[in-house]
This record gives sequence, C-alpha cells and structure tokens, in this order.
Amino acid sequence: MRTYCESYRRCWHNTLLDGEPTHRADKLETPQQENSSVFPLFVVLACLAVVSLDDYQTHRHSSHNPVCLTDTGLNKSKGEASRMKLNKLCKFCDIQPTNCSGKGNCKVECGITAICPQKEDVCVSIWRKKDGNVTFDTVCHNPAEKLYGLVLKDYNNSECEMKELSGMGSKFFICSCSEDECNERVFFDPRPTEPQVMAVILVSLVPLLVMATVVITFFYFYRVCRQRNTHCRRKKGSPLEIDPLVIIEEDSSSTHANSLNHNTELLPIELDVQVGKGRFAEVYKAKLKQGSSVSVEQSFETVAIKIFSHEEYPSWKNEKDIFSDADLTHENVLHFLTAEDRKEQRQYWLITAYHPRGNLQEYLTHNIISWHDLWLLGGSLARGVAHLHSDRTPCGRSKVPIAHRDIKSSNILVKNDLTCCLCDFGLALRLDNSLSVDELANSGQVGTARYMAPEVLESRINLENIESFKQADVYSMALVLWEIISRCSAIGDVKAYEPPFGNLREHPCVESMKDSVLRDRGRPEIPNSWTNHSGIQMLCASIEDCWDHDPEARLTAHCVAERFNGMEYLDKLSDCSDSEEKIPEEIFVVDEK
Repeated sequence: MRTYCESYRRCWHNTLLDGEPTHRADKLETPQQENSSVFPLFVVLACLAVVSLDDYQTHRHSSHNPVCLTDTGLNKSKGEASRMKLNKLCKFCDIQPTNCSGKGNCKVECGITAICPQKEDVCVSIWRKKDGNVTFDTVCHNPAEKLYGLVLKDYNNSECEMKELSGMGSKFFICSCSEDECNERVFFDPRPTEPQVMAVILVSLVPLLVMATVVITFFYFYRVCRQRNTHCRRKKGSPLEIDPLVIIEEDSSSTHANSLNHNTELLPIELDVQVGKGRFAEVYKAKLKQGSSVSVEQSFETVAIKIFSHEEYPSWKNEKDIFSDADLTHENVLHFLTAEDRKEQRQYWLITAYHPRGNLQEYLTHNIISWHDLWLLGGSLARGVAHLHSDRTPCGRSKVPIAHRDIKSSNILVKNDLTCCLCDFGLALRLDNSLSVDELANSGQVGTARYMAPEVLESRINLENIESFKQADVYSMALVLWEIISRCSAIGDVKAYEPPFGNLREHPCVESMKDSVLRDRGRPEIPNSWTNHSGIQMLCASIEDCWDHDPEARLTAHCVAERFNGMEYLDKLSDCSDSEEKIPEEIFVVDEK
C-alpha cells in the first residue's frame, strides 16, 4: 500500500505544481504496469489519507526537502517556475556512481531537477573518490548552514567550480553556485576570470611593447645624433663628397642630395663650364634649374656632372655601381647624387656634389700649405682610403671592401675645410670574397703608370689574396702624401710643385716606370732637411713603410690614419714650426725634498 501511496504522493505534488491533476504514465513513477490507470476506490481513499499524513509530517519536521520533477515534466515546470517566481532549480540526486575522472569538466549524471524549498538555497555538487569508487552528490542547500561540517564560500558563482578539500576521509571536491541547474556541469580546473584573462594578455604584450619602445627610441636617437653630426661637419666645412674629375662646392646641393628622385625623369640641369677631363669622361660645373626637387632655398643648386660618351658605357656603369653602394658613404668620399642615361644625347651622366677648390694636384700647384693644412689633407686622405678598404662601416655594419686602383692627386678633391675626398671610381673593384681568381685576373693591369705599385707594374699581384689590391692602393697613397709634404712650409725651402718621379716625362709609360721602380728600386727623394720637423719626420717614416717594395711589409691605410691622429701637435715641438705657440724643448722638474 505504501508503494502505491508514494506514487500518488509524487503525483499530488506534480498536480499542485502543474495546476491540473493528471495520471499520465510519464508523470507517475509507479512500479505498476503503465497500462494500469484506474485503481479501486478504496485504494485511492487510503492513499489520500497516507499522502496527507506523510506530507504533514514531512513539512513539520524538515523544510529542506525540495519538490522533485522528473525530466519529462521539467520544461513545463521551468515555465511555471519563471511565471510564479519560484525558488532555484537544482539537480537533486542522492549519492550515485559516476564516470567523471575529476579533471576538466563533467556533466552530473542526474535526471532529477528540484525546486529548492528556501529562497536562500543554492545548488551544490559533491564529488568523492574512495577506495576506487567515484560518486556524485547533488543537493539544494542554504549557505548560511553547514553542509558536512563545511561552510559554502563560493556560492555566488554562476558556474560550479570545484574546490578540493582535505580531511574528509576521501578525495573530496565540492562546489556551489546560484544559477538554475548550475550544478549540472562542474569544472575541476578553474577557468580564468575576465580580470585574469586581461592580466595574461597584458603580461604577454608588455615585453613586446617594451621592445618596440626600445627599438623606436634607439632609432630616434640614432637619427637625431646622425643629423647633428652631419650638421656639425657642414659647419666645419667637411660635409660633401665628390667624383673623379669633378670639383665640389660645399653648398646646399649636398644638403639635399638624398631628396633627389632616382627615377626615369631626367633632372632639369644646365651645364656651365668644363672643369676637368679624364681618359673616359669630362667633368662640368652645372646648375639644377629652379623647380627641381633639390631646389628649395635658392633658384638653382650647383652640382658637378661627369659625362661619359656612349662608347664608355662600361666605365660609367662600374662607377655608378660603386657609388650606388650605400655603405660607400663617408665624409672623405665624393658625395654621389644620382646617375642618368641621356639617350637623346647618347651620353651617360654621373651627378655629384661640386667642390670649387678643385683636385689636390691643382691645389698643391698653386698653394703652399702649413703643417696644419698638411695634417688635414693627409689625415682625411688616409681615412678615406681606410674606409674604402674596411669591411665595416663606421656604424659597425658589414660592408664589401673596395680597392680604388687609381689613387693619385688628380683623383682627390679638396673641400672647403681643406680635407680630401676620393673620387673617380671608374677602375674601382669590389673585393667580394665570392670573386674567383679568374675574375680578379680579368681586371687587368689598371691605373696610372706613375702611381702603380711594383707588383702591378710587373703584373705579379697576388690574386689569391684580396689584401694585395689594398696594398697596391697604399703604395699609391704614399706617393700622394709625398706630394703633399713637398709643398708644406714646415720642410723649409719649398720648391715648385712636382709630381712623384718628376724626372720622367709628363705621362710616363709602364716600361719607363718599370726601369725606375723595379730595376733601380727608385722612390721620390726625401731630403734630410725634411726630417728637421718632428711631424714631417714621423710622416716620412710612415711613407717609406707604405711604399716598401714588399707588399706584405706595407702599412695598412687604417694604421696610417691612426698615426695621423697623433701628429696634430707635433708641429709645436719642432724648430721649423710655423705655429706661434711652442712647447719648450726642456722641461725642468724640481724635486721637492
């Protein structure tokens, strides 16, 4: 009888909730056959009595028993619960076995949803593992009261996040939450909250932002320092760099050099006067007409134009390719602007900065220089050659070394601050390690015979070692340094300008130079009177090391540049000094006793 009555008790609660009585099989959990829909009257009356008595006792002794809903009646119950503003809906099953492993998230295997008896109740799920048995327990519970001796703390969550507790006699996880049926799915690994997600994102982005800030800051200061250094050099008169036979004027043409458009549109240039002529090209002073991209502050800008005929295309291309290397840029190398193919005139142009002082040979012919002028001219020449030969830029970036192969005083321009810049790279060679011996051999015997090194004159340069080409350049540089010294007032009696091996005809041939340099081991004369000056004496010793017959014994251009750095004040120690300020030869030291 109590079995029947229990079924009718559940039906009675469902009837109260649904608002209409029913005896459908899906709302009755009766052990009888589903087709038994009618019972004897006496059974019904007896059950009603038992149900009423049971409900009265249950309500009297406990207010925590929920109204239980089967799965089939749940949807309608939720609608009624929302309309009637009933208490929370929670999964409510006694302890039952489960397959949940206690990791990740699991769905509670409970088919009963209950309406919690109190408004304060929250949904609770408990997972236990003891002696290999894993169970779930889902209930409604008032967080103000203890459950299994525990106080619920995280019941305001919208999701059931499991917390492991010790001292419960088994592996024990518990969670609580305050949304309808929120204890149906539980999470063993806490999911990051929105603040946590933001924290992770910030931690990930901060290193990137710091790196980006450092890079931007470094680049900014690099640009600022570079612009300041360039500005300072311009104030000193050492900014521009030019081309072979070209002469350069230190005006705004160099300032705006980088703003020229290297495109197919030809620049509006007006040729002025011819200022030089070489084997392969002629050099003109020219003006960039108003309206060109360079003309900003003036109606025109002065530049130098080196014009090659159509037949000299290889020479023009080689020089253009050398100049196009951004790593060539240096204050002691001619400043290159752009190159143009003038098809209508069947000419090839190289456009560079213009220096009105002309080349070094012309300058020495017409001027006697002081020791300080010598120090400026010689030191800048050595620095320019050292930059060509170096495999690193001043900033430390790798570059391909370049051998000039035609260093002479007429291929060196004098800037307004009396520093030199190298020009005429028509015979220059990029000393790329990828070049084969055959490719180096095909470069041929090139240069000006008067300035050729002994090994170049007899065509016995060591092609296996690219340093050989640099050593030949150093020999030629030594002859130019000798020319500079010969016109310096610090040597005493200064004679008229004379090129190295001045006893030979104006343009000696290779055979004549072989006789002087190879057979007679001749070099330009260094008179004894030159050594009376401390600086000249040191410089002459360096020159002799640079034009040594053995290429391996020669100094490097970098070494010569370093020696020049320490020579500036040697003039004040010499009897032949042209400086008004002198350093006493004898310095008396008084011992304090």
